[in-house]
Amino acid sequence: MDWDALQQAVAGCTACGLCQSRKNTVFGVGDTQARWLVVGEAPGENEDLQGEPFVGQAGQLLDNMLKAVGLNRGATGAQGVFIANVLKCRPPANRNPQPEEVLRCEPYLRRQVELLQPQIILALGRFAAQSLLQATVPDIASIPLGKLRGQVHQYNGVPVIVSYHPAYLLRTPQDKARAWADLCLALDVVKRVPSR
Repeated sequence: MDWDALQQAVAGCTACGLCQSRKNTVFGVGDTQARWLVVGEAPGENEDLQGEPFVGQAGQLLDNMLKAVGLNRGATGAQGVFIANVLKCRPPANRNPQPEEVLRCEPYLRRQVELLQPQIILALGRFAAQSLLQATVPDIASIPLGKLRGQVHQYNGVPVIVSYHPAYLLRTPQDKARAWADLCLALDVVKRVPSR
């Protein structure tokens, strides 16, 4: 599937029960030529209403974090970034994604990565990390997020840096310094990856 066909497939998806309660699918936003792909967990209420990832308070924090390292969801080229989620539909009451839902949505994220060909993936939160690293990290579901940080993982040949979800950082601001360290590690990795 090319990009347009993939967007249409996501928009019409009925593979799991989340399609029954969604207002909009949340495909992703940003520069399709970006070096950076940011992957969150699942849309919340604001994202479901607007059809765009990270538009609430967590999104404002993410935008500020990205701006601090010279990236912007509205930019193209070296400053561009593409932002997506593991799930493309909102779980009711913003509950955690269920394994079956992640399994059904995973092919969409995999195809996004194939089409985008990012030079780095920033995985935000436990479910993003588990979805992206399930093939390469044994017993991923039992490993705390903090133990996945500070390392360079791989997803289909693309370096992956794991960090905290911005919604978690809003509740636990003392971990913002750790999230900054994760962003700095990602920046360092991108500098070492040859440009395409």
